[in-house]
Amino acid sequence: MKIIQITDTHLSPNKPHFNGNWEPLAKWIEASGADLVVHTGDLSVDGADKDEDLIFSMDLMRQVSVPMLIVPGNHDVGHLPGSYQPVNPERLDRWRRLVGPDYWAKDIGNWRLIGLNSLLMGFEDVEEQKQFDWLQEKLESRGERRIALFAHKPLFVDAPDEGDTGYWSVRPAQRRRLYDLIAAHDVALFGSGHLHWTWEGRFNDTNLVWAPPGAFILDKMEREMPGERLIGAAIHELGEVVSTELVAVPGMTAYFLDDVVMEVYPQAAPKAKKEPAE
Repeated sequence: MKIIQITDTHLSPNKPHFNGNWEPLAKWIEASGADLVVHTGDLSVDGADKDEDLIFSMDLMRQVSVPMLIVPGNHDVGHLPGSYQPVNPERLDRWRRLVGPDYWAKDIGNWRLIGLNSLLMGFEDVEEQKQFDWLQEKLESRGERRIALFAHKPLFVDAPDEGDTGYWSVRPAQRRRLYDLIAAHDVALFGSGHLHWTWEGRFNDTNLVWAPPGAFILDKMEREMPGERLIGAAIHELGEVVSTELVAVPGMTAYFLDDVVMEVYPQAAPKAKKEPAE
């Protein structure tokens, strides 16, 4: 099975700064021979507060004939408690109404693909627990199927046992819960986005991939992270062996958020050193 993972497209009808990357990406997907596309979030510039951003973005996604599954990013449904746009019932309802489920499972052959809403992780509330209960059931009922997990936020940035990275990765308590579930089941792949850095590695028996973003990379407004700056997509081949190719898609432009942050995310500019896209 061939899966194209795209992420962080940041599309908008009113802030079209990165929209030009969609046409070459969509054409490349059509020519790829993929069985499925998984979008790991930040579909939109500001779907967390604007219906029109999600509607516009979904109209573009429907231009692709390959089946697509999508999980939300922080700019689609909000982020952590105390952030500029915390996840709340209104934001979750907007996503569920205009896009679809914010977490899902799909069986294809001897694989079970699971998409998670990583933005629920950190609230320690009913929504978070509901998703963890659902995830445990989907893992325990997999039978002989192998598992590929997809989420917006990565498990960690620098080290599996690191502390709270704030904006960037799953918080330690929720990360530990995921580690325990991953260890108990045949999770072959964990694909994520969010960092606007591209990287491939392993954690125990699981392949970890930060897919290339589809909109922008970061220049000086944040520290360097593992991996490389790349605009494009990831190709996952799921079979007896799991392999990933990280692709710089021809025709896409490597925009720097630094150059347009005041226009696209002005709320981020005063604290760009800490949270460049919050």
